[in-house]
Amino acid sequence: MISDVFRKAEKCSKRGNLSFFDIESTQVCSTWRAVSRSDLLWQNLTRRIWNREQLLLSHNTWREEFMYRHRTANNFRLHRYTYRTLQFVPGNQNNDNDGISCRRLALSDHYLAAGLSNGSVCLFHLPSRLHLSTFHPQHRDRLGRFSIAVSGIILSDTQVVFASLDGDIHVAIINHPNHPRRAHLGDVVNDGALVDFTGCNQWWVGLYAGVPGRAFHVWNSETEELVFVGGSLTNPEAVMGWHLLTDQVTEFVGRIRVTSHETAMASTSLRVMVFDLRNQGIVLGDEEFHRELVVGCVDASDESILLVDSRGLASVRRVGTLEEVCRFTVRGALQRDVLGCINGGNAIICTAGVIRVWNIEHGAYLYSFRDRIGDANAIVADERHVAACSRDATVHLWDFGAQ
Repeated sequence: MISDVFRKAEKCSKRGNLSFFDIESTQVCSTWRAVSRSDLLWQNLTRRIWNREQLLLSHNTWREEFMYRHRTANNFRLHRYTYRTLQFVPGNQNNDNDGISCRRLALSDHYLAAGLSNGSVCLFHLPSRLHLSTFHPQHRDRLGRFSIAVSGIILSDTQVVFASLDGDIHVAIINHPNHPRRAHLGDVVNDGALVDFTGCNQWWVGLYAGVPGRAFHVWNSETEELVFVGGSLTNPEAVMGWHLLTDQVTEFVGRIRVTSHETAMASTSLRVMVFDLRNQGIVLGDEEFHRELVVGCVDASDESILLVDSRGLASVRRVGTLEEVCRFTVRGALQRDVLGCINGGNAIICTAGVIRVWNIEHGAYLYSFRDRIGDANAIVADERHVAACSRDATVHLWDFGAQ
């Protein structure tokens, strides 16, 4: 009985079918009514479907958490959202903001972080839509005009961990008056440029380009100890990695993402690799592509990977095996600066300022956002929000949260 409930709950959640969970309805059987009183059941369902381990502060039970997330997923399916633009003053030590652009975006339950080309990170409070603070890195001699540009952010509701192209990693405590602490001093000469950076509660993971055989760096996030260096994924992109430090390069050299199963997925324009973070030398999947991938569209969420090639053919793959789940066509993928991201149920892709949404279970096209944003520098999504930053440094935020 319980296993049947799990299977039906997961199926209904992905399809946005609310009637199954409306336990007040006379159409629901008495057995389901009895089972649904167990908060442990709702906790297990929430963990299984949305990979949630903690309740939102506003929720007292796991049933409330589940219903909120289910209705929010339904809002994504039905195109229900509120739209806002966010304003920030990036600033730097010279109060000179000319030419500053947004390079990275990251979301948590309550915050949005924007990483800028001047090395700083702006933090917004999502419930109030206010710009709370700007974190500035510890400065040192630059190794190139753009060497301090933010190349990745790990964001929680308590701290911000951000990295720059020169390999420096800083840790800032949210709502703490002190300046960010430099947790790792980069070594560009021996490692190359840190082209992407991500992580989770247990790991920090960096993707480097510039020095052969040192593509991946993995740190234990609790001890901040470097536990692994290796990999040849970005060897062909070494020259491009060096150019990022000195030139205004708009293409992405590579992407790296951490999934919910303690694995990491990394990609360049011609190759995708998945490896185990607990056993860093173990490669779980490795595939080369004859047709170039749009690296700015490569993303991963839970068990799914989004890939888009240069002819506009998009595919959703399983993390562990790289097996294809579905495919669809993206109009405008031949244009430059196409960006994409993925959450638990949807692929979100921006082309020429238009953001379109596809279902990742069957590849069905759902809709396009009503709001046009122009060319974008960065885009990110989670199970409630989609955020993007356009070339004019405006941060756009779409909130699909259940009311």
